[in-house]
Amino acid sequence: MMSELIVGIDLGTTNSEIAVVRQGRVEVIFVTPDSFMLPSVVGLDPANQLLVGDAARNQYMLHPERTIRSVKRQMGNEVRLNLGVDAFTPQEISAMILRRLKSVAEAYLGQAVKKAVITVPAFFSDAQRRATHEAGEIAGLEVVRIINEPTAAALAYGEANSPLKKNNGESLQNRVLVYDLGGGTFDVSVVLIEGDVVEVLASHGNNHLGGDDFDSKIVDFLVRHLETQGITTVRSSISAMARLQRAAESAKIILSNEPFVTISEEYLLEHQGKPVHLNLEFSRQEYEDLIAPYIDETMEAIQTALKEAGLSVRHIDRVLLVGGASRTPCITERLKYQLGMDVHAEVNPDLCVAMGAALQGSIISGDHRATVLVDVTPYTFGTSSLVPGTFSETCYVPIIHKNTPIPVTKTSVFYTILDQQKEVEIDIYQGDSVYLNENLKIGDFIVNGLSNRPSGNEILINLTLDLNGILKVTATEKRTGLQKSITINNAMKAADAGELAKVRQRIDELSGDADRSQRHTPESELTDADPALQRLKTEVQELMEKAERMLPEIAAEDAEEMRRMIQALKEHLVLNATALLQPLMHELADMIYYLQRN
Repeated sequence: MMSELIVGIDLGTTNSEIAVVRQGRVEVIFVTPDSFMLPSVVGLDPANQLLVGDAARNQYMLHPERTIRSVKRQMGNEVRLNLGVDAFTPQEISAMILRRLKSVAEAYLGQAVKKAVITVPAFFSDAQRRATHEAGEIAGLEVVRIINEPTAAALAYGEANSPLKKNNGESLQNRVLVYDLGGGTFDVSVVLIEGDVVEVLASHGNNHLGGDDFDSKIVDFLVRHLETQGITTVRSSISAMARLQRAAESAKIILSNEPFVTISEEYLLEHQGKPVHLNLEFSRQEYEDLIAPYIDETMEAIQTALKEAGLSVRHIDRVLLVGGASRTPCITERLKYQLGMDVHAEVNPDLCVAMGAALQGSIISGDHRATVLVDVTPYTFGTSSLVPGTFSETCYVPIIHKNTPIPVTKTSVFYTILDQQKEVEIDIYQGDSVYLNENLKIGDFIVNGLSNRPSGNEILINLTLDLNGILKVTATEKRTGLQKSITINNAMKAADAGELAKVRQRIDELSGDADRSQRHTPESELTDADPALQRLKTEVQELMEKAERMLPEIAAEDAEEMRRMIQALKEHLVLNATALLQPLMHELADMIYYLQRN
């Protein structure tokens, strides 16, 4: 007899996800053909048609007054949120998001979805939990359980990592610290995992601390920058502030992997009859300085949670990262420094909560525990650098850390040490030791022809590791774009046992291979009368207009390619060829994104 289907839902502040267990495996369901995540944004278009997800998020820049984001922060409050001419409770807005997830899952699974496990932050109050339960009911779901996000994450990690489950066939007790930093909420939980029992010993956090606050710091930074140029009307422009909000979100994400980002917004607003353009380089260091007080607060919360659990750092076996905002590089470094141990993110921090919720649903339905298989790099990759203040002593600088999910791309910035330095030698190492000579050198190359600059010329080192263990290393002189790269095949392949003996002792053994089976949400052609087609056409038109504004400012070769895409979109619009429109939209959006960054 087939067990009943119970999906798991992570109803997030910024994004939401849905997962299910089938045939003993956790499957996170694609919301669009290329993304598991549904933006937790709801809107009404000018024709009063409901928008949920990407369409609503895209509309936010044009019509913020008709769009609601970060509703999770309002859950449990006796408020009504304006959406166009109507007002809704936070539960109702959340139900719209849940309903969309339910619909996506039904299309993917080919059957009705009636029951769900929904997650909430461990620090959520009873009122917030009841509001979440009510939102599920409004969406047409029987909410069989509300579970804490760190509990769900611990379930997902427990399934993905055999050391958390068994040791020589016996149940192994693990005390896990779950650091959960999402878009709008933060909590840190001390979790005890023993066999199939996951118990939260203590939690601490802040229901109004998360990636949204990081975005706000960037927005304030951008507004102050404009104000120093005499542009004093930015905060009074709803549309300009919405565009800065979106720009801040994009910059934050890029800075998780890159040391610099260029924030560019054309025709942001008019000031004294003249258009205002924003073009500003923003560094990871500036970003981390802005959010430092928030990070300090999360570190203090760790000590509070440990104290409440009656434990100290030495009692903790493992630290797990949960939530998209936990990808911020300085968070990993601070956790390593404060706790004296590596942190784990081998199950995608954005998806592990939904996966754990699906596992809980599977347990409730009577299924056997499922297994989450992941693909990570078991080694750290980095380069060498001179110790500051010396001209001879070198140190190892990790760039891609062990246990990082792959594929992955990371970039760090380095500096020349001599005036008018014409070349730099790039050495690439595999290893986990702080001592350079205890790691394995796996490649090197020289970048020559650098520009005449004083010492401190910025060189960007980019490492890209794909699913096949192929490592591509690129060095770029930031000022000129001068670039050279090498490709290292089988970078994760174990070398001679003697060479890597020291490294292997410091690397945790992870079990399982990643199941990367391709899954696609069914597509359908739309008719002229379908409101969804009208919304799609509006999005296409806005995208083409943005591209056309860029044409005079980009290279001729790029402009020619962009004109080709615009013309193809126009032709597909006439034919209502939605199956062709959407891939081409993604292609044009990617090109715009790339050109804006460069």
